[in-house]
Amino acid sequence: MGWQAIRIWTILVYGFMFLPVAVVVLLSFNANQFGSFPMTGMSLRWFEELWNNDAVMRAFRTSIVLGLMTAVISTTLGILASLALVRYKIPGRNTITTLLIAPILVPEVVLAVALLLFLNWLGLGKSFALLLAGHVIFTLPFVILVVQARLVSIKRDVEEAALSLGASPVQTFFSVTLPLMLPAVAAGALFAFTISFDDITGTLFWKPGGVETVPTQIFSMLRNSISPEINALGTVMIVMTVGLPLLGAAVARKLAMKSGA
Repeated sequence: MGWQAIRIWTILVYGFMFLPVAVVVLLSFNANQFGSFPMTGMSLRWFEELWNNDAVMRAFRTSIVLGLMTAVISTTLGILASLALVRYKIPGRNTITTLLIAPILVPEVVLAVALLLFLNWLGLGKSFALLLAGHVIFTLPFVILVVQARLVSIKRDVEEAALSLGASPVQTFFSVTLPLMLPAVAAGALFAFTISFDDITGTLFWKPGGVETVPTQIFSMLRNSISPEINALGTVMIVMTVGLPLLGAAVARKLAMKSGA
């Protein structure tokens, strides 16, 4: 009876969490302008409206560019930091590791306000560079944790064998270490892109005037009125934020199997 009650309670909790998401996805295909049940028919009308909405398309382009730049910078810095912390004996290594992953432990709103106040103290206003820097700071710990976990499992003997055969440290990294780390690198990059694409709390503090990402565009649309386009935009966001990590997990598993073979 106890386990049965736990199962029922688990189902109720998951239903409470995901039923609103399912309703948003269902209403995005509603032919009626008013989101109500029963639905009068199925239509892709609101997705076409999104495609023709210049503000939404600008927000999509901004989010994609911002996400890609965040992923590239965070992944590059994460690889370098992981190599330094795992492969070399650095004084205060544990302290440095704690500082690098600290943004995960700090509430995002506190981090957003702190970075904004610090840059205002330096005399720097809001800009796209500030927005990018904030996203890198927030996503870098996730990349470091994923890459470090993979790098620890790679035996040093493989790299030493390449060095003993005449390869330089740079050649060893690109020919041996990086291919073995590739599943974690790909997963870290996708995590960084997804987190950046989906972020709203920090973006509201850091973005300059006139620049909107998809989450902030949804927020601004909700303040004006509840349009069926919001349901369609929410569905697109759900597909991207859920589909990309699943795709990343599949790619990482395939790369891990290939490198293991």
